[in-house]
Amino acid sequence: MKANTLKLSALVMLMALTGCASKPTFNADILLTGGLLISGDGSAANAKKVAICEDKICGIFAPESTHIKAKQVIDVSGKVIAPGFIDPHTHSLSDLKSSTRNDNINYLTQGVTTVINGNDGGGPVDFNATKHTLHANGIGTNVGLLVGHGSLRKQVMGKVARHATEKEMSQMEALLEAAMEQGALGLSSGLYYVPGSYANTNEVVRLAKVAAKFNGIYDTHIRDESTFSIGLIPAVQEAIDIAKAADIHLHLAHIKALGVDVWGQSEQIINLVESEQQRGLSISADQYPWLASGTKLHSALMPKWVMADSKKAFHTRLKDPRLQDQIDRELAENLRRRGGAKAILITKFYDKSFEGKTLEQVAKEWNLSAISATKKLVLMGQVRIASFNMSAEDVENFMQQTWVVTSSDGTDGHPRKYASFPKKLKSYVLDKNLMSLETFIQRSSADTAKYFNIKKRGQIKPDYFADIIVFDPKQISVNASFAHWNVLTEGMQYVFVNGEIVINDHKFTNIHAGKVID
Repeated sequence: MKANTLKLSALVMLMALTGCASKPTFNADILLTGGLLISGDGSAANAKKVAICEDKICGIFAPESTHIKAKQVIDVSGKVIAPGFIDPHTHSLSDLKSSTRNDNINYLTQGVTTVINGNDGGGPVDFNATKHTLHANGIGTNVGLLVGHGSLRKQVMGKVARHATEKEMSQMEALLEAAMEQGALGLSSGLYYVPGSYANTNEVVRLAKVAAKFNGIYDTHIRDESTFSIGLIPAVQEAIDIAKAADIHLHLAHIKALGVDVWGQSEQIINLVESEQQRGLSISADQYPWLASGTKLHSALMPKWVMADSKKAFHTRLKDPRLQDQIDRELAENLRRRGGAKAILITKFYDKSFEGKTLEQVAKEWNLSAISATKKLVLMGQVRIASFNMSAEDVENFMQQTWVVTSSDGTDGHPRKYASFPKKLKSYVLDKNLMSLETFIQRSSADTAKYFNIKKRGQIKPDYFADIIVFDPKQISVNASFAHWNVLTEGMQYVFVNGEIVINDHKFTNIHAGKVID
């Protein structure tokens, strides 16, 4: 009996000693303390400590944990810790290649740590060469690359207005296969734009099948977002048909119903997409939170046949007296679809005196019709415009779908390049309560990573790359507008890219920590 009592006492003492034993020290480079973690997977916010080791997240701990030792401890009390946003549709490649704009700071200040380039059919064909250039220069954000159908066409057959021959198809397929082997994320198309608009559906199917062999995606600016050619619903159906035939994930770029003719069709598109999803087709989309689209004046209004071949050929047709009646009729109809000359705002032009004026105002100043003013402007040079052509109801309807993620489609001359993510946060999450903060973050990070097959990014999770943002949602300031489109967002207190602090207490550190994703 006494022996049993002694054994029990010894066991109790051992258990007590084991329970009181301290945990082994966990060593990290950086430790974020005091913050509210929103991990990106849709789960509710929780108070956590987040540890970073080199370029990875190496631990997530309870607030009371005391066994972590870090070279740098950063107190982020009262702030949200979230995964860096992933923008699936940007036009930032020229900035990233630049010696002066490669920091991509207009994205970093929005909380975007990874951007996708090569959208709308314009992606680089030579993946390795592009990757080498970007890494040699240093880049502020991570970047993923799509291969553009339009770029493939231009390299193989120029801007000729016809279908590809079998030989040309084989050449495009070979170029795409090489880029996919090197690490491209997929194929993009811009079937609204020249020269993609000259291709038939089968041409795109054949190329999408190449991307599918490498588990790539098909990202498309559909052939028509309005009633310019085949119509909005048939254009969505064409994209679905391509994805079905190629057995590939379909991503609908900057989903919208553009122009008065198709306002209200968001419901039909949603029903069509979800019907196909229920049948097993993988489909997603992205959207920027603005009522105005942005493009070049000639892309918005010029008939596609006029723009074929070279710039010289384009301008020759535009000045040919024999073609004016036909050009004017088609221009007038395209202008009507976009809401008329008063809905076209000039946002960027070599002659700054035009910026901030509508096409209607310019036409009046010149004492010309809107059609004649359009042709004159196009002949003068590249004109970027904002086109106010979307309904608030359609924008909000698309935004609330679980398969629609956040994007910018960022281009010069439009505030979306500087403020799309904060605009959505302020206007649609905090003001209108269309979704929770957790949902907004998920659709700006983890969901995008999933749809684009980006590994180990988009969530705060051990062994994921340390792309992290720290901010107070109520202190985010949207400063860009249509009058002043290139003003940086304010409010991101810390931004980490691959474990490096690139924004430290609201200030850019001049560290270029971005990598090309492959």
